[in-house]
Amino acid sequence: MKAARTSRHPVDQVLPPGKLVVYGTQHVLAFYAGAVIVPILLANAIGLSTEQLIHLINADLFTCGIASIIQSVGFWKVGVRLPLLQGVTFTAVSPMIAIGLAAGGGTNGLLVIYGAVLVAGLATFFIAPYFSRLIRFFPPVVTGSVITIIGLALLPVAAGDAVGGAGPNAAPTSGKNMAYALGTLALIVLIQRVFKGFMATIAVLAGLVIGTLVAWAFGDAHFGAVGEAAWVGVTQPFYFGWPKFSLAAIISMIVVMLITAVETTGDVFATGEIVEKRIGKEDIAKALRADGLATTIGGVFNSFPYTCFAENVGLVRLTRIRSRWVVAAAGGIMILLGLIPKAGAIVAGIPHPVLGGAALAMFATVAVVGFQTLAKVDFNDHRNVVIVATSVGLAMYVTAQPQVAQAVPDWAEIIFGSGITLGSLTAIFLNILFHHVGKDFGPAVAGQPGDSIRLDQVNKMTQSEFVETFGDLFQGPRWAVERAWELRPYADTHALRRSFQEALFSGSRDEQRALIEAYPQLGSQFVADGLSGPASLRDQSDKGLTFLADPERDELATITEAYRERFGFPLVISVRDAESYARIVEQGRIRLGNCENQEHAAALLEIAKIAGYRFDDYVSEANPIHSARTRWSSNR
Repeated sequence: MKAARTSRHPVDQVLPPGKLVVYGTQHVLAFYAGAVIVPILLANAIGLSTEQLIHLINADLFTCGIASIIQSVGFWKVGVRLPLLQGVTFTAVSPMIAIGLAAGGGTNGLLVIYGAVLVAGLATFFIAPYFSRLIRFFPPVVTGSVITIIGLALLPVAAGDAVGGAGPNAAPTSGKNMAYALGTLALIVLIQRVFKGFMATIAVLAGLVIGTLVAWAFGDAHFGAVGEAAWVGVTQPFYFGWPKFSLAAIISMIVVMLITAVETTGDVFATGEIVEKRIGKEDIAKALRADGLATTIGGVFNSFPYTCFAENVGLVRLTRIRSRWVVAAAGGIMILLGLIPKAGAIVAGIPHPVLGGAALAMFATVAVVGFQTLAKVDFNDHRNVVIVATSVGLAMYVTAQPQVAQAVPDWAEIIFGSGITLGSLTAIFLNILFHHVGKDFGPAVAGQPGDSIRLDQVNKMTQSEFVETFGDLFQGPRWAVERAWELRPYADTHALRRSFQEALFSGSRDEQRALIEAYPQLGSQFVADGLSGPASLRDQSDKGLTFLADPERDELATITEAYRERFGFPLVISVRDAESYARIVEQGRIRLGNCENQEHAAALLEIAKIAGYRFDDYVSEANPIHSARTRWSSNR
């Protein structure tokens, strides 16, 4: 028995009850603000009463607990059995608001939302085993666009609360509202700056609590509903009535769940890496089945679509507590909180401006996650620029002017009523159109406008053609380019760039030494006359090294000659990285004090940077739109 216990994976270890409660409470605190903010925003937007909001909050917490237990404990082929906490996805907020308002708002709008949630949950459950085949339609250019759109589209919702709420309650000119909103935001920033670890993870919750207490002290937070609320209350299935079904609303919610599935996939892989457990396709299917089942249960018990909460993935990394039973304990705590209407009434009493200040921080963070995802996209491929620009542009068009939904037929009103829905569908459609339909030409990576060389052509080049095309990336010997050719095929421009770097650093010391010695002296007349080739001339003219006055040329020559005498090879500096001529001189003097091995490595790094800039030149010359945009940005 003891041997069996010691061989158990840390994920499956059951901690003592006391530790389960403590660590489970940590997860609840880290998750709480994100969990309750969705029902509050939705209720405010579609015009629900305080009593209805309290029920939504309790139903949300109750089903969050059930969803977390399903995901972490699991049964049959449902639940990935990892420490993953489930919460309502922000992706659904804007589409649900659009669905609710299109149905007239209030309870009627809520019933149409629940109809869409139910069907989308069932669809996710049954699609789960096949999602691995669909994931190729959701590369970073799509998911990054969608996550960015979610963050940007939700910011106006947060701003609406920051000024006092929607409709007649809005008071944009109120200094008090601004003070509460910006004060809450400042508190969140301050906590994240001053504290580390667990305190930083509950910065939003702490900001909400402190902001609400300050507002209460000034008489601007009202908790009369707390006294009227019951101590114990069980959420009833279909509390607001039987759900209503709208095809447009269902399609919109299925799109939300597809995007959420991509998010869940990423969270499962991230958690698997943290807890050191191998993740396979079947694990992803189990996680998505749990999402689908939890979302269906949410539709029955008056809640919303569910996904894994990224905040709690970070908490697992932070605490190093890998047991899934901790998350199961957190689920139990949430179920208990969902049975206490007074707790929901306290949350419902948070003033709009305080909520808005916290929401600004949360939704802007979502947008930043989108930016991080888009950083993985190859924007040298102009197709990706078109996908991102068009999807974000259309999303912001609808977000800024929501009345445009009235200009389309009824069946399209849901799609045009939400910037997130329209932007997401646009990103998915354009990705399929540009990357999956017809011949895939690939980005231009070399040549001149009108006579450019595309990536698919590079992948078919002979070694001699490849060396002739890219030989000038390095000065002198061509061995690095020849070895980069051996790393074909290249998936994208980033892979092509990496191949040159890998080839450079894989060379023998003698090969690398010969390459270093081929680079010309900085600021020499030899370079200025173009005798070292156009690439060297372009490199050194960037900071004016080809037009130095005699005193400056002599100063630089003294340093470069001393360097060659000491190390036996030229001083190599990526001139385009340097801020000025003075910085180049300073760097040369500092490097004179290093040992030969360090300078050998430093020279290779500088050569890699120079090759990177030359590669950028190739791409810019082959892509005139990219080149013009780059020049415009650098000249602003």
